[in-house]
Amino acid sequence: MKNLNRIGLLMLFIALVGCGPGKNGNADDLMQDVNEAKTAMSQANQNVQELFNTSAGYAIFPNVGKGAYIIGGASGNGIVYENGTMIGYSNLKQVDVGLQIGGKAYREVIFFETQEDLDDFKDGEYELSGNATAVIIEKGKSKTISFKDGIAVATMPKAGAMVGVSVAGQRFGYTPR
Repeated sequence: MKNLNRIGLLMLFIALVGCGPGKNGNADDLMQDVNEAKTAMSQANQNVQELFNTSAGYAIFPNVGKGAYIIGGASGNGIVYENGTMIGYSNLKQVDVGLQIGGKAYREVIFFETQEDLDDFKDGEYELSGNATAVIIEKGKSKTISFKDGIAVATMPKAGAMVGVSVAGQRFGYTPR
């Protein structure tokens, strides 16, 4: 019976994580959230502002929700930019298994070093590999964000209680504007 309750809770969690505003949601609200995330992250870390200005492109996910009870998941929607111009929408999905419990919300930006790296993302189903790591941006703590295999990932906590941010295994979909 306990296993049925856990499976039921897991299914409910997956259903909730899978929902959220995207291209079919309110695009104006998403755009406002993206602009606020970009401003907050730029103000918290000067290196982020530099990457916004010099990267071939970037995807901003202003509201990523993550929750876990042994099996965890994360979901979020964002906007993709090429040379500073909006070119489309993206969604983020992640499922992972391990010793974990809790939930949190955070912002995430993926920077693409070259046009080829951005084009790989725009081809459709994109996945961050096991060697992908994120720099966690915290106010008052300056950390350098650098490219590895053509991408750089930065996250900024918003709320919640969980240890660490795992980005390996995240999958992204892309829809042109």
